[in-house]
Amino acid sequence: MDSSPDDPRRPPDDLSDRELMGEVRNGDVARLGELFERHHRRLFSFFLRLTRDRAGAEDLVQEVFVRMLKYRQTFKSDAEFTPWMFRLARNAATDRWRARPRELQHDPEAPEPAAETDHPVDRLELGDRKRRLARALEALTPEKRELLLLARFSEMRYDEIGELLGVTVGAVKVRVHRAMKDLKIAFDELGGGDFVGGFMKETS
Repeated sequence: MDSSPDDPRRPPDDLSDRELMGEVRNGDVARLGELFERHHRRLFSFFLRLTRDRAGAEDLVQEVFVRMLKYRQTFKSDAEFTPWMFRLARNAATDRWRARPRELQHDPEAPEPAAETDHPVDRLELGDRKRRLARALEALTPEKRELLLLARFSEMRYDEIGELLGVTVGAVKVRVHRAMKDLKIAFDELGGGDFVGGFMKETS
């Protein structure tokens, strides 16, 4: 017999992120651990490339889940979980920067820290090209850099990014296109060569 969404016998892994967060909001805070297992690597990858500091990225991941618990009542039952999570992530990073700005200052010459899990960016050619890509990202405005990190490294869909930023999917596509164009220009100015063709994929 199939279990219904409200059946307590339903395996936890069968619950969607929205359902799990709904359980947390309604008082079953232990479910937050399941959300952590699903999403902490994704958040760590985002923060690692935003801060280029492993310890800082780990601290920010923990802060996001603290905020999930603190602000759990703000999660609406009909909302998408991922945009809500990354809204907390953006706010956590902004607050950290305001409190300790030096911690989030990029050093584009620093080697990119290794992520703990395989990620599409880790398949890029190592060495000079990867360092130039990091420097090209650094040359973008903070808004364009964040957009590419969300769209590529965090693998958010365009509709999720649109919900997060409060714009339409069409506007997201235009912004991503412009950011990618600026990134390629910055990359070429740093030496040219083969631009990372697989850097951006459609996530609509």
